This record gives sequence, structure tokens and C-alpha cells, in this order.
Amino acid sequence: MAKTKDKKEQVNHPAHYGGQSNPYETIKVIRAWGLDKNFNLANTIKYLSRAGKKDTSPLIEDLKKSLWYLNDEIKHIEEQNRKSKK
Repeated sequence: MAKTKDKKEQVNHPAHYGGQSNPYETIKVIRAWGLDKNFNLANTIKYLSRAGKKDTSPLIEDLKKSLWYLNDEIKHIEEQNRKSKK
């Protein structure tokens, strides 16, 4: 898939996730921190790291998405803790 001058890369190492040459590219950080095994935490980092950087996604929207995934993970952990205390 060739990239044109007019179109930014949106699939393979896009700039809004840091780009391939960046050692802190989102996917690299998620894997280094072991979050690739936790959907909610990986998405929290994904949306937080790209907040305001993707042309089609406003800052506040990405922050709200990040918060949603974090809150969902907190709820999940709290439910697991309640179940284990029974």
C-alpha cells in the first residue's frame, strides 16, 4: 500500500501514535509495560498518548475515551475483589 503525498499514514506507525522511529511509539510502550495483555489499560494508554494529535479526533474526545477505559478497568477490578471476598 503506497502512501501518497496528500495522505498521512493512518495504519502503519502513524504519527499520532509516535511513528516507527520513535522509541516511545504507543505500541512499543504498551508492550514494554506489559499492557498488551490488558485491553482496557492498553486502550487507556493508546487514547491518552494520541490525545489531540489525530486530525479527526479532538483532544477532549480522546481524553474521555481514555478515561472511559480506565474507569471500566477500575470497575472490573472492584467486581473481581468483591467476588473474591465472598
